[in-house]
Amino acid sequence: MKNMTFALAFGLAACATAPSAPSIAGIAPSFDAARTEQILARTQRLHLAPDLSALTPGERAAVAELLAAGERMHRLYMDQRHPQALAAAAYLEAHPELTGERDLFRMNSGPVASTLDNTRAPFLSVPAEAPARNIYPAGTTRPTLDAFFVAHPERRDELLDDRAVVWAATAENRRRALVALDRHPALDTLHPGLRARLQTSETYLAVPYSVAYAEDIFFIFDRLNAAADHVEHGDPAFARYLRLRARDLLADDYEGGDAAWVTGDFTGNLNAQIGSYETYDDALYGVKTFFSLSLLVRDRPRSEELQAALADIQTVENALPYANHREVRSDIPVGVYNIIADFGQARGANTATILPNEAYLARQYGRTILMRGNILLNEDIFQETHRAFAAAVVESQANDLTPESGFYRTLWHEIGHYLGVDQTADGRDLDAALEDTADLLEEMKADLVSLTSARILNERGRLTDHQLRGIYASGVRRVLQKNQPRREQPYNTMQLIQWNWFMDRGALHFEDGRLRIDYRRYPEAVTSLLREVLAMQRAGDRDAANAFVDRWTAWRPDLHEVIATRMRESERTRFTLVTYEAIDGASH
Repeated sequence: MKNMTFALAFGLAACATAPSAPSIAGIAPSFDAARTEQILARTQRLHLAPDLSALTPGERAAVAELLAAGERMHRLYMDQRHPQALAAAAYLEAHPELTGERDLFRMNSGPVASTLDNTRAPFLSVPAEAPARNIYPAGTTRPTLDAFFVAHPERRDELLDDRAVVWAATAENRRRALVALDRHPALDTLHPGLRARLQTSETYLAVPYSVAYAEDIFFIFDRLNAAADHVEHGDPAFARYLRLRARDLLADDYEGGDAAWVTGDFTGNLNAQIGSYETYDDALYGVKTFFSLSLLVRDRPRSEELQAALADIQTVENALPYANHREVRSDIPVGVYNIIADFGQARGANTATILPNEAYLARQYGRTILMRGNILLNEDIFQETHRAFAAAVVESQANDLTPESGFYRTLWHEIGHYLGVDQTADGRDLDAALEDTADLLEEMKADLVSLTSARILNERGRLTDHQLRGIYASGVRRVLQKNQPRREQPYNTMQLIQWNWFMDRGALHFEDGRLRIDYRRYPEAVTSLLREVLAMQRAGDRDAANAFVDRWTAWRPDLHEVIATRMRESERTRFTLVTYEAIDGASH
C-alpha cells in the first residue's frame, strides 16, 4: 500500500501539468505478431520492489515529487532519441490493446526496437533511427557538419556543446527559442549573450536544453525544490543538492549540483542521479548528453563494507601502465543502493554509475559511485549470465563465474573511471579530442583497470586466489558477444576488442568449439591492452584510435560466430523489461 501511495501521488503530479499529446496520425504497428512475440519470448521481466520501510514521512513525500520529475525527464529522453517518440507514445496510450507493442516501447524507450540479430528496427510506422537522433536537424550527417565547421571553426564549440540542441536557423525555430526566453526571464539571465546569438546565427542554432525544453525543465525544477523542502530537516545535504541541481537544469551547468552531490554528507536514506550526463545515444559526434533520473534507497551495511575497500586506490593508480600518475582521493563517495525507479537513459538493468563525467569537475570535487544492488545481486539475471558463460567456455571452467565476482568487477570498473588518463598530453578533455571514440576507450579502460585492481588486491592479500579467478572469469564473460556489434555500440565494440586481444595474447584459446581461459597469461593480456588504451587517450588522436578499433573488431564465422551461436542457443532471455513497484504497482 505504501508504494501504491507513491504511484498515485506521482500520477497526479505528473498528469496535472503534462504537455498536450502530439498528433498520432499515420502511426500503426509495423511488426507482425510473430516478430513481436519472438522478441518478447526472449525478454526477462524484472520487477523492482525494494524495502522502503526505513523512509521517513518527509522522504516518502520527496519520493513522490522525484517520481513526477522522473516521468517528465523520461519524456525528454524519448524526445531526444527520436522525433516521433512522443507521438508513438500517445498512439500506444490510445490503443491499450497493443500490449506487445507497449512492452517493446517501454523496453526500448521509444518506437525502435533492438532485435535478436542486433539490428535496430521501428516496430511502429515511424522513420528508422538516424545518427542525428532528435538533437541535430533531421537528415544531418557528420560530413555536412564537418564541412560547416571547416568554414566556421569559431562555431564548433557552441554547436557541439554537450547540453545544447542543434536546430536549423529557420525563422520558426528562432521564434521558438526567443519565446522561451521571453516567457522565462530567468533563462535570459542565466544564459548571457544567448539572445543575441539566437537573433544573428545563420544556418544552425545552438539552443540550450533549458530553452529547447523550457516547460518540461521548469516542471522538473519545481518538483526538485518541493522534494528538497520535504527532506530539509532530516537530510539537509541532500536538500541542498536537489536545490542546486534544480538551478543547474536552468543554467545547463552542473557544477553546483555536482559539487554538492559528490562532497555532501547525505545522512538520510535517499540518493538520486538527475540530469543529462551520458553521451552514448549521440551517434553523430558522441558529445550530446541525454536525460536520466534514478531514484535510489541506500543499503547501509553493504555501503559501509565497500567504503573500506577503497584503501588501496592509490596503489592501483600507481600500478597502471602509463607514466603520468596522479594523486587520487581515497574518500570517494561509494554506496550500494536499491533502485526505486529509473527514468530516461538510466532505465533498464544498469548495474552502476560513476559521475560526474566532466574531467575538470572530477579533478576538483571527485566522483560518486552508485552500485545498484538489486540489479547486481539479482539471482535471475545471474543465472542467465552464467548459462551463456557455461555455453562458451570448457566445462571444467564453467563454474568459475560467481555472483560475487561480477559485483566486485563492476565496483572496480566504476572506480576505474576515476583512475588513469583524464586529459590528453596537450591538455584537451578526452571527449573533445576523441569524440565518438571517447566513450569506447573510456569504458575499455575501466574494464581493464578493474581486472588490474583485482590482481593487485590479490597480491596484497585482500582477495583470495578463488576470488581473483572468479573476477577474471567475469571479465571474460563481459567480453563475449552473442551478435557482431554495431560500431555505434561503444560497450559491445570495446568488448569485442578485448575478446580479440585476449585471443591474440593467449589468454583465451579456441578448443573444439569452446573457449579455454589461460589464467596464467590473463594478467599480461590485460596489462598490454590497458597500456595501449591509456596511450591512445593520452595522445588524443581520433584517427589513430579509430584505426585501432577497426583493426581489432574482426568477427570470424569460424570463431566468434561459433561461440555466439552457442551462447544464443543457451539463452532463455536476451532482453530485460523492468517494472517498478513505486510507479507500476505490485507485480502480477
